[in-house]
Amino acid sequence: MAGKTTKKTSKKENAAQQARSILKTAESMVSVPAAASIYGNIHMRPYDKICGFDVRPGLYELNGATAIPAGGVNFTIASNQADYCELLLFKRGEKEPYVVLPFPENYRIGNVWSMIVFDLDIEEFEYAYRMDGPYDKKAGLIFNREKILLDPYARAVTGQSEWGKGKRSEGVYRGRVVRNDFDWGVQGNSKNQMEDLIIYEMHVRGFTQAGSSGVEHHGTFAGITEKLDYLERLGVNAIELMPVFEFDETLPHRDFYGRELIDYWGYNTVCFFAPNTGYTASLEYNREGSELKRLIRSCHERGMDVFLDVVFNHTAEGDDRGPVFSLKGIDNNIYYMLTKDGEYYNFSGCGNTLNCNHPIVQHFIMDCLRYWVTVYHVDGFRFDLATILGRNEDGSPMSKPPLLQSLAFDPILGSVKLIAEAWDAGGLYQVGTFPSWNRWSEWNGRYRDDMRSFLKGDNGFAKAAVNRIMGSPDIYMPEIRGANASVNFIDCHDGFTLHDLYTYDHKHNEENNWDNTDGADDNRSWNCGVEGETSDPEINRLRKRMVKNAAAVLLLSRGTPMFYMGDEFGNSQGGNNNAYCQDNFISWLNWENLSVNADLFEFFRFLIRFRKEHDCIRKCCKEGAFNFPDMSAHDTECWKNDFMDFSHYAGVMFAGKNERDGKEQAVYLAVNTYWEPLDICLPGLPESFKWKRIIDTYEEDPLACDFYESLSVEKPGGYDGLHYRVKERSVIVFEAVPQ
Repeated sequence: MAGKTTKKTSKKENAAQQARSILKTAESMVSVPAAASIYGNIHMRPYDKICGFDVRPGLYELNGATAIPAGGVNFTIASNQADYCELLLFKRGEKEPYVVLPFPENYRIGNVWSMIVFDLDIEEFEYAYRMDGPYDKKAGLIFNREKILLDPYARAVTGQSEWGKGKRSEGVYRGRVVRNDFDWGVQGNSKNQMEDLIIYEMHVRGFTQAGSSGVEHHGTFAGITEKLDYLERLGVNAIELMPVFEFDETLPHRDFYGRELIDYWGYNTVCFFAPNTGYTASLEYNREGSELKRLIRSCHERGMDVFLDVVFNHTAEGDDRGPVFSLKGIDNNIYYMLTKDGEYYNFSGCGNTLNCNHPIVQHFIMDCLRYWVTVYHVDGFRFDLATILGRNEDGSPMSKPPLLQSLAFDPILGSVKLIAEAWDAGGLYQVGTFPSWNRWSEWNGRYRDDMRSFLKGDNGFAKAAVNRIMGSPDIYMPEIRGANASVNFIDCHDGFTLHDLYTYDHKHNEENNWDNTDGADDNRSWNCGVEGETSDPEINRLRKRMVKNAAAVLLLSRGTPMFYMGDEFGNSQGGNNNAYCQDNFISWLNWENLSVNADLFEFFRFLIRFRKEHDCIRKCCKEGAFNFPDMSAHDTECWKNDFMDFSHYAGVMFAGKNERDGKEQAVYLAVNTYWEPLDICLPGLPESFKWKRIIDTYEEDPLACDFYESLSVEKPGGYDGLHYRVKERSVIVFEAVPQ
């Protein structure tokens, strides 16, 4: 046996020697550019020496800084207008570089500099660049050789790990090389369809930062992972994370107590390829992103999608008063929309606007999204102020924006869900007209506005409410868009929470220290008789009923429902409808409310389960069921839908066959927003079926009728249906069940 083992080992060694000889021969026969294009060629030789470091031309198509098997790092950066570039290497945490390596002119191909620096230990250094070129502010050229520039393709950013400290100064941002060796196992595309999702919007820090969250790692990706059992129990199957790209959370602003305010939400991107290291439970030197990847992998193991809220409309560099730390110093007049005088267009409301449909910026955004899909296995993206992505370089709207079209048809993004916030701060509102190529869904802002008005009892919204519940067919053509176009929501991070929507008539943003001038004034909220919290039991009962009404309508509407974290247990922000800067108990979830409002949590759970069990609610079923159409609208009299301005009732019936077992289903949603009871007429069912009351929000326990209480009705003369009285300001859900 020993002799056989030795013989086998000898064959392996001979084969390895032959392979090494072939590789050396091949390398000696190819030119430098050809060798550079062979990614993974571990026998690259240094050709030059700069400041004592062995270097050679790099891999020009490999953007950013990447460790290569030869024991070096490939650095690649591009600028259309710079005429000089140098690489700065820093010892970890040091303020001054320990070496500056100018790129030789012959290390540039086109507008791309690329260099491999050998014998670098990636755990020991950080890197940045300096560039020089023409200066003409009116032309948007502001090159400055003194500015230290962050690589836009950096996979990790230093100086960011301690939340709320060490930022807002030029030169603080540097890149770090990241090892991409995370083991995903075998994971394909998400099997969840858009119409099957229930999206839970959350802020990474605020979800678990409070001590009441009960997690070990507060305010982190790991903290969310600890709470996945909770989310699975709730029933949501998609989480949408508010910005997780590295952002600058520091603000030059204080509240009226003199305390520093934090740009808590994160819509202030520093680097689009790097995860926010302030959201990790521990330092991840050179393995940044591992904790986020573990969260995403854990979600996938539970059948949950993970969406990222991405901000490609502006950056933390701001306008001409803001710092120069990356894109401004590389190609200012390419990456940003500028006026003829070199000033920054501000369609984002945050100082600058990315020039998304310039070919270079378009390429950059596509690279970024592909990276998050391939390296982080992200399932979908929500694009903040997405209409900016459809503006031309002069700011005008485009009918066929190349970036949006590329995103719709890109092969790598082929199964990724794309959601647009179809408006921007420049007044461009495209809900229903956003260029989609039938690939994009939209945050349906008209759903939010119309349903808020209808649910609080405003006149003139019954017809609009019926359309919203039916998937907004007046906005999105169902025969083309199916049930995938509308993301329905009544609240989100921006505005009142669901609890506050029925507790406050007016915003209370005083602690933001803008004299309560910030935040939306058009809230369409109702305090139910008293502004703010109260001990009045009748008002509190009404408020909870209003919340349950909203939840029932949202979760039983055609389209994809989304709600904000904590809505399911009555989370409040004290009336603050613009808590972007409140890194405190205004924004952090108070998990004690989960036990206080356990009934509300169970109500959400039931609604989510009921939605999942009824395909007729979620999907377009052309055949319908029980001789009923797929969807139908009803006023108080069934089959009549000529809603008047004074109408306060919306009846919607869904009917169809369940895909799992082929059984016919019918669900009738009765919504009375009037302040008095209304008598309604339900459509007649075949004799072998009856309507069963599943939910009644007027009841102290709206689910008490779930299993045992059937509908008691009389057959009225002259109507094809059954009468039922719906109490004031309440929602009833009926289901067709066998007699």
